[in-house]
Amino acid sequence: MMTAVAAIPPFETFYAEHAGEVLGMLRRRLGRERADDAFQETFLRALRAYGRLEHGAHLRAWVLTIASRVAIDARRRAGEPTGQLPDVPHTDGRPAYEELAFLTDTLPPKERAAVVLRYGYDLDYDQIAAALGSSEDAARQAASSGVRRLRRRIA
Repeated sequence: MMTAVAAIPPFETFYAEHAGEVLGMLRRRLGRERADDAFQETFLRALRAYGRLEHGAHLRAWVLTIASRVAIDARRRAGEPTGQLPDVPHTDGRPAYEELAFLTDTLPPKERAAVVLRYGYDLDYDQIAAALGSSEDAARQAASSGVRRLRRRIA
């Protein structure tokens, strides 16, 4: 049985749908000043890869993953530790995953991403798998391992 494949919208539509959320996430991670450059870099990388996409499913998770990697790169270039998310105030009123930052900053990157995408953005494991470039089972395992580490640390 064939399943329907989500169509890829024009890049302008994709940009309009996700620009606000990406900018908010980058502002929380990098602060207002550095977020604008990271925002441009995120959508430049997305545009370069957009033509190679095979379907339009999970575009939100895909662009948030790109933005996360751009933020990590920006922090590395600035000589900041990448294992911790900065405590940057935000004014956009969006809750997202910031409540999890104090917990997840010590997790390995893949586990941190899986935990944040699952519990901060409430994505399904197939969406997390697409964002991480892994299988659904690997995404489930990464989230589970991350939660186990957090439980051990809190207990």
